[in-house]
Amino acid sequence: MLMPEPIKDFFAVIPAGGVGSRLWPLSRAETPKFLHDLTGSGRSLLQETWDRLLPLADREHIAVVTGRAHGPKVENTLPDMPEHNVFVEADPRESAAAIGLAAAILHRRNPDVIIGSFAADHVIKRQRVFEFTVRQAVAVAREGYICTIGIQPSEPAVGFGYIKTGGELVIDDAPLAAMVDAFVEKPDLETARRYYADRSFLWNAGMFISRADVILDELKANEPELHAGLVEIADAWDDPARKDETVARVWPTLKKIAIDYAVAEPAAAKGRLAVVPGQFDWDDVGDFASLSNLISDGDGERMSVLGPNDKVIVDESTGLIVSQTNRVIAVIGVENLIVVDTDDALLVTTNEHAQRVKGVVGRLHEGGRDSVL
Repeated sequence: MLMPEPIKDFFAVIPAGGVGSRLWPLSRAETPKFLHDLTGSGRSLLQETWDRLLPLADREHIAVVTGRAHGPKVENTLPDMPEHNVFVEADPRESAAAIGLAAAILHRRNPDVIIGSFAADHVIKRQRVFEFTVRQAVAVAREGYICTIGIQPSEPAVGFGYIKTGGELVIDDAPLAAMVDAFVEKPDLETARRYYADRSFLWNAGMFISRADVILDELKANEPELHAGLVEIADAWDDPARKDETVARVWPTLKKIAIDYAVAEPAAAKGRLAVVPGQFDWDDVGDFASLSNLISDGDGERMSVLGPNDKVIVDESTGLIVSQTNRVIAVIGVENLIVVDTDDALLVTTNEHAQRVKGVVGRLHEGGRDSVL
């Protein structure tokens, strides 16, 4: 069977940022989770994202937006990535600036380009279904909509925002497309249970596909100063004589705002936002409980081990052990345990409290112990 060709007018953008707070001490500010192999595949999450996107956009049509601290690591991790497609932010300014920067640069290079934004640190299975979904979203984007990909909830989760789907959208080559009625913030448990039972609510996975000019138009309408700054930077980006001065002067002035607020929510209110349900397996690996479930394939009746397991002794215990040292780790009679053992830090918690790890990182920072962050 012939494999589909990459989409000629499509450019995949991979935002690769973060400070590693939710998977500390495995993930750190210098080595956030997208640089780690968290699936046992031998490939980092960033490399898996690259592999996933290659059938849709060849190597010349994939870009990464990342921070100064991570730029060299990204280039080393992805040796096939063209250097001019690594867009390094001067400092983190939230997702609207990151994706808007890529949109502005790529639009300047090709005014007709369609871009898609896909996080560097998500895990996606069922590759062919993913490709089918993205191709539908590109077809929707060609019609002038901003298209997001929503995930059918597998449980009443409180850790994700939700997308309320509306009426059917009739577009050739996009049989599952629908309009978006609204974006909804992360709910409490009772509300999440209602959303889960409703089935018209999808998880917001943060994937956006659109013509670059449409995203820029929305930014101009909703955040004109941010739009003007990004366009000024993009105009100088490929000019070595102007780039550094322009970025140094303009980038610090850009507003910090998520693309959901700057683009997606206003577009939904105008009837300009569409969604294609993604019927593939998706995980944002948001905490160690999520990682434990991912590694065990949902089998909560055993202990999963990430790293060398010849130093791990388990007796009637369940959960996750991440081992990065030569220390022997023995756990006996403990359920839903999480142990993360690194050279300079040890974390012990449970699945129930995994979301609180980020707070520990905050306390370490406040206490001036940044050497372990």
